[in-house]
Amino acid sequence: MKNGLQTEKNRAINLRLHLLELFFLTLMSLIVSACIMEDFTIEKFIGSALIASVLLFILYKDLRRYKPAYIHSYSMLFLLALLIISTLVFGRSFGFILQNLSESLGFISVETAAYGIPVAAGAILVTLLFDFHTAIIFSFTVSLLTGYWMHDAFYTIYAFIGSLTGAFSVIRCKKRSALLKGGLYVALANIFVVISLFISRGELLSTETASAIIFAVFSGLAVLSIVSLLLPLLEYSFKVTTDISLLELLDLNQPLMKNLMISAPGTYHHSVIVGNLVESAAEAVGVNPLLARVSSYYHDIGKAKMPEYFVENQSSSVSKHDKVTPHMSSMIIINHVKEGVELAKQYKLPYSIIDIIQQHHGTSIITYFYEKAKRQELNHLPSEAEYKYPGPKPQTRVAALVMMADAVEAASRVLTDPTPARISALVDKIINHIFLDGQLDECELTLKDISEVKRRFNYILTGIFHKRIDYPGFDFNDENIPEEPAKIDQSQLPEDKNGHRQGTPAARDS
Repeated sequence: MKNGLQTEKNRAINLRLHLLELFFLTLMSLIVSACIMEDFTIEKFIGSALIASVLLFILYKDLRRYKPAYIHSYSMLFLLALLIISTLVFGRSFGFILQNLSESLGFISVETAAYGIPVAAGAILVTLLFDFHTAIIFSFTVSLLTGYWMHDAFYTIYAFIGSLTGAFSVIRCKKRSALLKGGLYVALANIFVVISLFISRGELLSTETASAIIFAVFSGLAVLSIVSLLLPLLEYSFKVTTDISLLELLDLNQPLMKNLMISAPGTYHHSVIVGNLVESAAEAVGVNPLLARVSSYYHDIGKAKMPEYFVENQSSSVSKHDKVTPHMSSMIIINHVKEGVELAKQYKLPYSIIDIIQQHHGTSIITYFYEKAKRQELNHLPSEAEYKYPGPKPQTRVAALVMMADAVEAASRVLTDPTPARISALVDKIINHIFLDGQLDECELTLKDISEVKRRFNYILTGIFHKRIDYPGFDFNDENIPEEPAKIDQSQLPEDKNGHRQGTPAARDS
């Protein structure tokens, strides 16, 4: 009975969502129809709305099939709709301005003014704010809509190639200065397409070719200007984290990073090693390695508030926890997650990183202090809930990778003889414990992914703890008794002109 009611409730929720999505698509179709119309009549408006609805429905089905996260996020869905509408509005505005400019100058062909419209700006912004796959279907939709309003099939090709070129050029965009490259590539692609179109028409040597090329170059420059102006604004307004903003967070002059290095150097070093582990694993399982590294750098920033209570920052053999109860110790340890979230919000870190800070311990129990409490409180068993992190469990694969790398790196420090076999056994034991504890139940990691993560962790840790040869003449295990100078095999020394071995007393006396 209860399951039946729950099923009916889920059906009602899904129906409401589908109706809401249908309403959104209808509204978008009407707005887009108004954007692509030149003169208003009821028949033209209905026809334009039907064409727009078909193209937007294709876009919607593609996102639902390949990028469902965007459909479920109303802010991202609204951002995508805003980019579609703004691309068309900017296009109509630029077309009107350039056409009037051409008429006023007189020596530039009015018919070629359309080649200066910066349609590719929308595709570049979608690539940076969403991903390349979404940029492809976006370019397809917008190019067809632009060609419809221009009444020119050739212009559809021009807009589509320029948009795809812009999207390709910023896939690996890591700096804001790299947007210059995107604008340049769009200009070159526009010139190539314009020349190709004029050749196909047999009009390459006409007077319109030069003005079309000028407008094609202007389009590339306009794309650069629009993207540079709107990208920071959209990042801030919609709380979207791009690779550019992530790279800025890796700067060691960031206040949080600088504070962590000074107040908790052990935690900083731990975070760097965790970053190496997570970045390598992220590449293996197909998530953003840059987001993984940045999240690892900031996952323990809460320890900077009370660094002396964490073992990696303790310089003496006497622990602060010896003077407090196990319950108080667990509260201090658990509190570093809350402190980290507060610091991240204070310094306006992206929400994706804040979520990972909050989730990187999940609901795991602090075993050391829980066992210590059980030994001390013989009369009654302490509650496990008091020694558990509040969670939630990792909701994304990146958060799960940070959790596993954090635990593995911390445990690897206690290995007395870190041979490859012992490192592999340690990694297996730690990750299997996390898996069996149910900490990975709410993320999308598969068993194949976990196996690949173990392999990457083993490789990185084996490289870190590799065996080194002894330095001759030094005994680093005994800091009071210097080791005897290393003996030299004199038979291996070269002879001088008198037949004496170089470096021997006879050679020095001679």
